[in-house]
Amino acid sequence: MADPVFFAPMPVLPLAELAEVCGAELQRGASDLTISCVAPLEDAREGALVFFDNTRYLDQLAATRATACIVAPKHAGKVPEGVALLVSKDPYRAWAKVLARLYPQAMAPLPAYGNDAGISPRAVVHPEARLEDDVTIEPGAVVGAGAEIGSGSHVGPNAVIGQNVRIGRDCHIGANAVVQHALLGNRVILHPGVAIGQDGFGYAMGLGGHLKVPQIGRVIIQDDVEVGANTTIDRGANRDTVVGEGTRIDNQVQVGHNVNIGRHCIIVSQVGLSGSSTLADYVAIGGQSGVAGHVEIGMGAQIAAVSVVNDSVPAGGRYGGTPAKPVKQWFRELTALKKLAERGSGT
Repeated sequence: MADPVFFAPMPVLPLAELAEVCGAELQRGASDLTISCVAPLEDAREGALVFFDNTRYLDQLAATRATACIVAPKHAGKVPEGVALLVSKDPYRAWAKVLARLYPQAMAPLPAYGNDAGISPRAVVHPEARLEDDVTIEPGAVVGAGAEIGSGSHVGPNAVIGQNVRIGRDCHIGANAVVQHALLGNRVILHPGVAIGQDGFGYAMGLGGHLKVPQIGRVIIQDDVEVGANTTIDRGANRDTVVGEGTRIDNQVQVGHNVNIGRHCIIVSQVGLSGSSTLADYVAIGGQSGVAGHVEIGMGAQIAAVSVVNDSVPAGGRYGGTPAKPVKQWFRELTALKKLAERGSGT
């Protein structure tokens, strides 16, 4: 069986150019020394670039055979002699910039069927849909009446773009994604299986049966948002569900109706945001956490993984636990509980 390479091999670049790309300072090594690949610490060979920012991997760093390493100033002395130093205050961000320069194709989903641009003859595009130039529609995709798609956008195989949906320019809609009742800005990425704009979960409960409440809002996704595979974002009930500019949402996240997510938020896998909850800008929520309905989380707040947020969180707060509380209080309670359990067991 052949061993395919999914991303084109990187160009050979001198260290001076890589330092400029990532904003690092070349403190050791010749400026014309070339890099031909990137690698993890333990697999690096001559010509490879690596990065280091976690002391758990000091043993791998000590044994690395890489040509150069991106490293923070405080760890520069740990890099073996003979390995060139690219010193950065934030090695991981510098590494991200280098990879974006070397592998631009990996910045957005690749076409599933092939590299042919344009509308596949096996796609179904309604005659009343409006597509700008340089739009690619892969086989099996459906574009509904009145939908508009901007130039440079790509719709993957079997994706469904509903009636009157608006998709901006340079967007990527993954295979089997469904977008309805929604407006997307520019450079939005929806990974495979994403569902946008379906009914919110709204019922008037009663002994005689639960009455469905029509969901008449929309989903508004602003510029530069990325949504992970199999995430669902419900349309609003009586106002819009909004995802702010630059926000990153991981795989398998549920966003309920009327939720308002600010700009540049980070929402990790399997988070659930209940209806009408509000996240201000730069909020970060760890995986498998839940946020109750009508709760507000303030700007820059951080929620630890596997937490339950029942009450509003102030700006800049760091909360965790079930129910979520300030992390210092949470840690004190965990420590006290541990000591109590140890006394009870006689250890």
